[in-house]
Amino acid sequence: MNLIIRKAKIIDPQSPFHNQTVDVKITKGYIEEIGTSIQNKEDHQEWQQDNLHLSQGWFDSSVSLGEPGYEDRETISNGLAVAAHSGFTGIALQPNSFPVIDNQSQVHFVKQKAAHTATSIYPIGALTKNSEGKDLAELFDMKNAGAIAFGDYAKNVSNANLLKIGLQYTQDFNGLIIAFSQDENIKGQGVAHEGIVSTRLGLKGIPNLAEELSIARNLLLLEYTGGKLHIPTISSAKSVALIKEAKAKGLQVTCSVAVHHLVLTDQKLDTFDTRYKVSPPLQEESNRQALLAGILDHTIDCITSDHNPMDIEHKKMEFDLAKNGTIGLESAFGALLTVLPLDLVIQKLTAAKAILNLDSPNIAQGNKADITFFTPAVEWTFTKEAIHSKSKNSAFLNQPMKGKAIGIYNNQIFVCNG
Repeated sequence: MNLIIRKAKIIDPQSPFHNQTVDVKITKGYIEEIGTSIQNKEDHQEWQQDNLHLSQGWFDSSVSLGEPGYEDRETISNGLAVAAHSGFTGIALQPNSFPVIDNQSQVHFVKQKAAHTATSIYPIGALTKNSEGKDLAELFDMKNAGAIAFGDYAKNVSNANLLKIGLQYTQDFNGLIIAFSQDENIKGQGVAHEGIVSTRLGLKGIPNLAEELSIARNLLLLEYTGGKLHIPTISSAKSVALIKEAKAKGLQVTCSVAVHHLVLTDQKLDTFDTRYKVSPPLQEESNRQALLAGILDHTIDCITSDHNPMDIEHKKMEFDLAKNGTIGLESAFGALLTVLPLDLVIQKLTAAKAILNLDSPNIAQGNKADITFFTPAVEWTFTKEAIHSKSKNSAFLNQPMKGKAIGIYNNQIFVCNG
């Protein structure tokens, strides 16, 4: 689709047009011209909207969709449409489907299902067969099929030697291992952050030690083996400190934080609403502030929605028995702008592409048009009407929002909410 975007403010520090309000002409998927009052000689479609901003396309490093196997939670087709309307031009797909994405045929399946969509999909292959933590999966075959990294979603690799071998093996092809860090023995039967709130509510607590002990072990393994390690969805102040120390040593480690850990706290558990049951659990305010500080000093590399749809049968039940997870694509941008400045939000929503060795074209003439459109000023409340995911298990229902995603241009497809 050929398009001229009128009077849009560019937010892209890598672009020579950063913070300028300009016209952008896109022809056959590439930015042909950037300037003021661009003439429309080839009958391009034109688009203009009040307070329109654009940036490099946002990328979410942790999205679960369900298909294959859990289509009642979400399908690939609808999930990618939701991502597009939420401003994401690319997502990393977690392997927690049924069957698990642990071989090249499963990687091919999800890539074929996502062909010709506006939002690009990049599968994460399971680190271990069936994500059971016993034997390494077919990592090199999945890499050749298009897997961008390897990890067992929301599962700790309890066998330290298995993770050690994985870190050593993936160095042969510059692979990245994703290591969710939460010691299962320390966690026990815990369902909420161990603290004042869980004690007051009578919920079994998960001490921060469960995360921090696992992160410390994984960083020691990385120091021993070399290689590249990504630690997703960290949640405590000590975790930030451990990763900051590891980076100072020169280790190739990156990390992410989920939107809900930056915005919400365990005070939300007072009503025993299972929409707030996530893994790792929502934290107390001091840890939320430490995570925000980790974003500001760039110890934390990127932000993820950790979008994880769940069917109502696994959420509308006792808190102890309900499954973990919240959807987050639709609410990510609006929630983040309530706690962080715009330029930093954009940087952290695009940073994962570099971690995963994916192209990240800046807003410049001659580059591929991989663009997100948004408005940062509008204030609104997130309601069920804003949810287009099949599952409705959002922790952000009735939360105040600031700013809205308007759509994307990617793969020569233009998606617009307006």
